[in-house]
Amino acid sequence: MSGRKTRQREAVRQALSVCQDFVSAQVLHARMAAAGSPVGLSTVYRALRELETSGRVDVVRDDAGERLYRERPVDGHRHYLICRSCSRSQPVESEVVEQWAGRIGADTGFAAVEHTLELTGICTGCQPHRDEGELTPCHWDPARGRARSCVR
Repeated sequence: MSGRKTRQREAVRQALSVCQDFVSAQVLHARMAAAGSPVGLSTVYRALRELETSGRVDVVRDDAGERLYRERPVDGHRHYLICRSCSRSQPVESEVVEQWAGRIGADTGFAAVEHTLELTGICTGCQPHRDEGELTPCHWDPARGRARSCVR
């Protein structure tokens, strides 16, 4: 992190590193509190902002516009396919997107071009289908735009 190193900020970084999918600051804070970490919510927000600025996290927005965070792999930024129902995320091959963004910058004379690409869908665990006459544990409800229940 670019700011002052503290035990609290390191605790935020460590807590984020064990999250397998994108997570909001509030959810990360709640997980830390449940584990007995005395880090305040404002510290979690500051630490995540610093991690973002330093390029150590990937950030996406959920349907409500809330920022969700995931530790960035050592080999750089990635794009993800995110389930609109359960929020499970999966990295996708996106070299063509990176090449396209670079070409757009070169063609227009822009420098330091950045981009955001959000891919969403419904994962196989959340798709409504019948298996031996029973619905899967996670039921996509198009009218609500969310899963009614997801059991993992």
